[in-house]
Amino acid sequence: MSGRRSRPQSCDMDAWEQHRRYLFAVAYRLLGSVADAEDAVQEAYLRLWAGAPADLASPRAWLTTVTSRICLDMLGSARARRETYPGTWLPDPLIGHDDADLGETTVMRESVRTAVLLVLESLSPAERVAFVLHDVFGMDFDRLATVVGRTPAACRQLASRARRRVRAEAPPRAPVSTGEHQRVTAAFLRAAADGDLTELVGLLDPQVVLRSDGGGEVLAARVPVYGPQRVATLLAGVRRRYAGVLARPVRLAGGDGFVLELHAAVIGVLGLELVDGRITELNLLVNPAKLTRIARYWHDVRH
Repeated sequence: MSGRRSRPQSCDMDAWEQHRRYLFAVAYRLLGSVADAEDAVQEAYLRLWAGAPADLASPRAWLTTVTSRICLDMLGSARARRETYPGTWLPDPLIGHDDADLGETTVMRESVRTAVLLVLESLSPAERVAFVLHDVFGMDFDRLATVVGRTPAACRQLASRARRRVRAEAPPRAPVSTGEHQRVTAAFLRAAADGDLTELVGLLDPQVVLRSDGGGEVLAARVPVYGPQRVATLLAGVRRRYAGVLARPVRLAGGDGFVLELHAAVIGVLGLELVDGRITELNLLVNPAKLTRIARYWHDVRH
């Protein structure tokens, strides 16, 4: 006997679906790409069906380990591609995922913020995996060591270094009430539509940053733009360039946002972050390659 079987029988279909959603949550935080995360999860399932251990006690644990190793391998090539990416690279915004996909704890919800994902992007693959699996999903260092291929002590150091970077560069946000979100986003929409620079500047934090990702296919600022006056001026220019664009409010993982439509076509997604009633970050995704899935989802929702 080989000690392997072609298909585990220890879970019903509802359990498998729960595993799949959990694995996507892990893979998305590791990769910052919806398509890559889905590919990693699919590959893990293919390996499961092809030959999981016969004595598999915990399919979720086994799948998490396999998915994480796949992501670790993918991170090397992804990092090389992003080093030559034209302009600013932004992670895919999560649209259409419910609260269960984001997680129950504060650290899990914080980990899907664009600011946090961008810090993770600057870490080494091993540091990123250690932080996500240990700090976000609670994997112990002994098990983490089997994923990363380091000792438990080395994994502890990897997670510690990553944690310090995340806390320094993307500190946790204070909670903002629903009413405050609605007030600020409504005022932002109104000021942007009217081209009211004074109103826009008043809504922006003194340290505000605007990032835009055009992927080299669409006109976008190639470096982040800082400061209320510069950000407001850029937004006003974008509004003039795309006269007729409609901003549809949407829930994004990690913050509020808008789907941008022009002639019924999705041309962008704008995410906002708020602190103390001011907008601290604007992340504008206009790369057509990253909008394909969002456009399909938006079409289904609207129709």
